[in-house]
Amino acid sequence: MIPHFDYLARIYDRFAGRPNLAVLEELLDLPIRGWMLDVGGGTGRVSYPFLAHAHRIVIADASLPMLRAAGRKGRLLTVKSLAECLPFSEKSFERILVVDAFHHFENAQRSVAELGRVLQQGGRIVIEEPDLRRRAVKAVAVAEKLAFMKSRFFQPLSILKMLTECGLSARMTNSDGFRVWIVADKTPP
Repeated sequence: MIPHFDYLARIYDRFAGRPNLAVLEELLDLPIRGWMLDVGGGTGRVSYPFLAHAHRIVIADASLPMLRAAGRKGRLLTVKSLAECLPFSEKSFERILVVDAFHHFENAQRSVAELGRVLQQGGRIVIEEPDLRRRAVKAVAVAEKLAFMKSRFFQPLSILKMLTECGLSARMTNSDGFRVWIVADKTPP
């Protein structure tokens, strides 16, 4: 397996594109008093601007060089981990963020179960993914395959189904023609 993100870590923030922080802040319903987890958060480029809106932010990523880049930003906690096996106790996080990473998870269904496990009651997950219904995203998916990435892109409805099957209340909120945002809440029983 080619460690693509290990090689990209030094330049990733310059070429990854700018996240829509206003949309994410609104969907995450920030600020919060608790902890936020950024799964597949790499260099922390998306969650770093939210440091003042949460008690602590943890970046979980499989790439050590990406996590080192996040650590250099300061105040972000970093943990080397796959999304399928998060090393956190149940109900540890008030918010979970997944931006442009879901299609890189090795086992999407197991990852969703892990996200639900570590989410507090009343907590929220926000997933931003390339919208596979768009032609440009299909081209990106092909390009990642040609680059020997193990990406597996999902239709938004498939992601919604995975989240609801794990007992979360999920909805698609926005799409900008390339990305789609999905929000999932863990409602108290």
